[in-house]
Amino acid sequence: MTDIAAPTAQTVAEWMVKEIRFTGTLYQADAIDYVRANFGEQFIYVNENGNASLDKEVKKIFRKLHRGRIAWDRDAFLWAWT
Repeated sequence: MTDIAAPTAQTVAEWMVKEIRFTGTLYQADAIDYVRANFGEQFIYVNENGNASLDKEVKKIFRKLHRGRIAWDRDAFLWAWT
């Protein structure tokens, strides 16, 4: 029997970087849906505008992992490989 580790903010952020490297972009809504379904609700919160958002720790780790190679497109609500 193998133990499956519980997801962490690190594993969520790593998935995001891999997804963007593979596809070139990641829409925020798609990220929220995928994270909720595959990693758990604990990585989602409702922001001050009443919208679902990724956990702040996930975003912090995500920024460290991509080191400026991924940009946020505020108008399209997506991240894109630069």
